[in-house]
Formats: sequence, C-alpha cells, structure tokens
Amino acid sequence: QVQLVESGGGLVQPGGSLRLSCAASGFTFNMYTMSWYRQAPGKERELVALITRGSNTNYLDSVKGRFTISRDNAKNTVYLQMNSLKPEDTAVYYCYAGISREYWGQGTQVTVSS
Repeated sequence: QVQLVESGGGLVQPGGSLRLSCAASGFTFNMYTMSWYRQAPGKERELVALITRGSNTNYLDSVKGRFTISRDNAKNTVYLQMNSLKPEDTAVYYCYAGISREYWGQGTQVTVSS
C-alpha cells in the first residue's frame, strides 16, 4: 500500500534552516509529481512546493527564494530544504502524492520561534 512518511520537523529560531524528508513506498515514485503542503492553526492547508517527475518545480510565492524542493528517485524520497525561516512558516507540513487518489503523510510539525 502507499505510504508517505515525513521527518525532519522541529523547533528552530527565526532565520534558521530545516530539511524535511518524505520517504515514499507502494507506488512507482519516479512517475509522479510530489508535493509539500502546510497547515497552520486556524488556517486552510496550502500548497508550498511541488516537483514533477521531470523535476520541474513550483513554489508558493511567500517561500520563493527560501525553500527548495528536490527528489531522489533512487531513494524514493522528496525533500524540502527550508532556509531563512520565519515565524509565519510555523505549521504542520505534509507530503502529498496524487496517484489513483490523494495520499497524505502523517505530517511533521515545524515551529519557528525565538
């Protein structure tokens, strides 16, 4: 079955960095676009970044220049490198794959605070 397992979240000071990982299994990873979403308390879930099977990328305007999405097809893993983090980046971050239906990871908490 399809599984998406995120890791790498935590508490970081403003201006700091984190790298999130999403290990995927149960489907042909290199054939699908992979995405990262986030949801802050009281807000709707929003698309942060996506990477196509051809490694084309797209980003939420507020993270452009600070976040980088990448994928390692040999490891079936997608990453989100987050630099220059701001308090408004605080959220639960989710890995997403749209295959036969929507698949979501369990989420990883990112807290940016001094």
